[in-house]
Amino acid sequence: MRVTTSQTFDRPSLLMANLNREADRLQTQVATGKKIQAPSDSAPDWQRLSTLSRAAADDTAYTSNAKLAQSLLADSDASMSSIETQLQRAKEIAVQANSDTLSPEARSQLKDQVDAIITDILNLANAKDTRGQPLFAGASGDTAYARQGDGSIAYVGGGEASTIPIANGVSVQATQSGARVFAVKTDSGDSDVFAILSAFSAALATDAPQGGIDKALGELDSALDSVGTVRSSIGARAYGVDLELNRLSDANVARETERSGIEDADTTESIAQLQKTLTILQATQASFTKLTSLSLFDYLR
Repeated sequence: MRVTTSQTFDRPSLLMANLNREADRLQTQVATGKKIQAPSDSAPDWQRLSTLSRAAADDTAYTSNAKLAQSLLADSDASMSSIETQLQRAKEIAVQANSDTLSPEARSQLKDQVDAIITDILNLANAKDTRGQPLFAGASGDTAYARQGDGSIAYVGGGEASTIPIANGVSVQATQSGARVFAVKTDSGDSDVFAILSAFSAALATDAPQGGIDKALGELDSALDSVGTVRSSIGARAYGVDLELNRLSDANVARETERSGIEDADTTESIAQLQKTLTILQATQASFTKLTSLSLFDYLR
């Protein structure tokens, strides 16, 4: 068998080059804790890591949106809870006022209380969310409701607020327009909370308020039912957002476990492999050094 000089030198050189590359790769693993640094390390694993990274970025955005929706729904429910309390107080006043023996002075005092309730509910209807935007103004407007020149209160917002995406193909309506939230169906037709309370206040200002108070009692019941329905809707949407946040959290844990299994290096094993590779490299270099120092006379001895 004939061995040429080039073969004698090329084989060790190629081996040392491969060992150097392997040592560099293992040193990078030890330094970074990652066994996948480039597509050349493992094309399928690199592609899977890229997919996991994109999914993580998407879910980070969805989680932020879901937390915003959660906050807006909580703000909406808090305002509606306070409005419900005020309407219950208005009904108590209507029950108290529903008496033939009530003096004009007493009715006047009750009217003042109803007017104060109207002002409180107006402030609640114009409540701001955590971003400083009106909760019930819909898609536009700095205010949901405003007093008009004749003293009445009217909706001045516009449209419906945009839905918030909280998952792929899943969105939630975190806020609604005041025109929808404060709408009330009564026996005499469609109305709203402010019109009902204003009519109640006007009835208390008359000498014969009984008919107006009887009407107010029925309409306040309808208003309370309407507010209760709105709060139930808010609660259902909030529950859905909570479930989605839990799903996103679980998905993140599962994704991180998979990513770690693909990408993270076993540092102890990497160090052991590096030491083994360096030992082989050193032995190869030593053998190559001896080989290159030999001459023809060394072979003839």
